[in-house]
Amino acid sequence: MKRTLVIPALLLLAASAAAQTAPAPTKNPVSTALRGILPGRQKNTVAAVEAMPADKFNYKPSADQMTFGHLVTHMVETNHLLCSKAAAVPAPKVEVNDTDSKDKLVAALKGSFDLCSDALAKVDDSKLAETTEGFGGKQVTRAWISLVLAGAWADHYAQAAMYLRLNGGLPPTAKK
Repeated sequence: MKRTLVIPALLLLAASAAAQTAPAPTKNPVSTALRGILPGRQKNTVAAVEAMPADKFNYKPSADQMTFGHLVTHMVETNHLLCSKAAAVPAPKVEVNDTDSKDKLVAALKGSFDLCSDALAKVDDSKLAETTEGFGGKQVTRAWISLVLAGAWADHYAQAAMYLRLNGGLPPTAKK
């Protein structure tokens, strides 16, 4: 009899403890999550670009792929475009070229992540259903833009990590 009472009591105690340690619900779960993802993606992506030797920014794995410098300009342009659309703020004019120096490209990448941080600070979930122009003129929601943005950050870091490995480098997340 005692055993049948102990098990439910332990389950109740465990559920109570879990409820006390669970994070409080947030008013804006999607925009809060996007802002929470940004610092790690920024840190790793910038570190990967900084780890690539300057003389390898013209490297491309095959004739059909972009150079590493082009990848960085693509990251900068994507951050400006998607972060401005997610937050409904004007996108700044981007002045970078694939052949710019490593220092200029790294500075532009850092600046694009700073723009994202500033822009996303203004986003809340109440605006996620609003539509904006997406790729090819298609109308999409700000929620769609936000999901694409988070995916782009992961994709861009993965590409930079691949380029690093192909050049004997180790991506930041692979270091101990």
